Amino acid sequence: MGKTPEKKRIKRRVLLIQALLVGSVFLLGARAFEVQIFKSHDLTRKAEQGYSKYLTIKGERGQILDRHLNKLGTSIDAPTITADPSQILEPSRTAAALSKILDIKQTDLKATLSREGRFAVIARKVSPAQAQQIRDLDIQGLYLKNDSKRFYPNRNLAAQVIGFTGKDDSGLEGLEFKYNAVLEGEEVKIRVKRDGTGRILDIHKNRRNQLKGNSLVLTIDKKIQFLSERTLEQTVKDNQAKSGMALVMKPATGELLAIAHYPGFNPNNFRVSNKNTYRNRALTDAFEPGSIIKVFTVAAALEKGFSPKSIFFCENGEYRIGKFIIHDTHPRDWLTMNQIIKFSSNIGVTKISETIGEKTLHDYLSNFGFGLKTGMGCPGETNGSLLPHKRWSKVDTSAISFGQGLSVSAIQLISGISAIANGGILMKPMLIKKIISNEGNDLQVFTPTPLRQVVSPKTANQVKTMMNLVVQEEGTGTKAAMEGYRVCGKTSTAQKARKGKAGYETNKYIAGFAGFAPQGNPELAILVVIDEPRRHHYGGDVAAPAFKTIMTQSFNYLNIAPEPTKTMIAAVIKGEEN
Repeated sequence: MGKTPEKKRIKRRVLLIQALLVGSVFLLGARAFEVQIFKSHDLTRKAEQGYSKYLTIKGERGQILDRHLNKLGTSIDAPTITADPSQILEPSRTAAALSKILDIKQTDLKATLSREGRFAVIARKVSPAQAQQIRDLDIQGLYLKNDSKRFYPNRNLAAQVIGFTGKDDSGLEGLEFKYNAVLEGEEVKIRVKRDGTGRILDIHKNRRNQLKGNSLVLTIDKKIQFLSERTLEQTVKDNQAKSGMALVMKPATGELLAIAHYPGFNPNNFRVSNKNTYRNRALTDAFEPGSIIKVFTVAAALEKGFSPKSIFFCENGEYRIGKFIIHDTHPRDWLTMNQIIKFSSNIGVTKISETIGEKTLHDYLSNFGFGLKTGMGCPGETNGSLLPHKRWSKVDTSAISFGQGLSVSAIQLISGISAIANGGILMKPMLIKKIISNEGNDLQVFTPTPLRQVVSPKTANQVKTMMNLVVQEEGTGTKAAMEGYRVCGKTSTAQKARKGKAGYETNKYIAGFAGFAPQGNPELAILVVIDEPRRHHYGGDVAAPAFKTIMTQSFNYLNIAPEPTKTMIAAVIKGEEN
């Protein structure tokens, strides 16, 4: 029996459907082959564009550390808050919540959150506390991007030395500015992955650590810096002064253990402070040194053959040079060089300078570093002022011999005093001890640098003895004397020169004291300079006590033993005999 017409129609339909299915499979296979083989590269690129993006990431800034690797300047986490406006369901409520945390106008935030697009920056470098508050909100479409900002854990401590950075973490002042290229982290552009909501999946923390900048290790000792700043603040306040500086140096190496200023500022919030407080005045500001300079005048004379017992007539307190009269605080007749330093006689050093001549005086002052930058690696360093000797008149020579008519920086002055302590060898001041990598390896190590032998060890020892007389009975610096140590020092009470005019201010002084101890083996040299003290104005009354406090506390901290006295030595010998 043959097939019925109905069965034939069903069979044709089945064959047609089979043909269509086979054709579809063939077409799908062909399409898949085309996509996988010929268009795979283009499609992969498009997918990556949709689910990945390029970000510029920058490594953290390197640290600034003290000599014992205590942090003076560092970086802390400070996330940047971003948003995907397309995912923000309630812009008004979100803006209100963020406004309370970030202290940004609610209207500005709402406008940012309501605009078109998938990306908007809400706030950069927020505090860790603010970041946590935003995390706690758990709002869809808000994201925290890893970032950091500069932080100074000790606030005002050594602020003028360290400086600070701006919004982009680039140095603006101090060492942060000078060594910006060393401290700054590297910057690279990388591809990061996102999920379907646009959230970044791969934050590349390891890569950020690799990009971290190098660090500076300073010669500064955090503890001695603190002691110096605390004493300086109290001294300025007690004497109702305008400002002050205190520097501590190791004479044998030139390392600066402290550079203290008052008033100071907090580099974490520098914008609220007076800009005049930003600069490191120990390097940038020049002032007339006053009687401390007599130490170097006498050293020059000793080098030219005079002895500490050479005598000079001091004119009973008044000495005329042309139309000018040189005065001493107390009238004296004949004084030895020892006594000239002990009593700080202006007339005595004038007679000395007249004897050795202006060229010799100029040459030795220059060799001690006056009129020249120290080159210690800080921005804005001043030369000071020391005119060529051929331009000096007789009264100029006299004034310069006791510290007027020239200007110096505090760094120059402490370096010169340290040269006397160091057997006549002038060392280059050191502030940077080394540069280390982000892995802690030494990249560059700086060593003490002798510049020149300014005076002989014999002369240096003779000057030390003179300076020790200053702190003994009848000397001008008795308030700097320390029990158990022979202190060498020199006082200074200098009238302030008028700015932009000839002459000096009335009743405005700079009180100073510079010295070192112990005399036999000087461990520390200290300079204290107080600007415009009002309660007292003599260096021996204002600066000498501050010198003593800083030296005493620093010796206690460093465990520097008292010097053996003749009585102690005799007792030891007697004990051995018994």
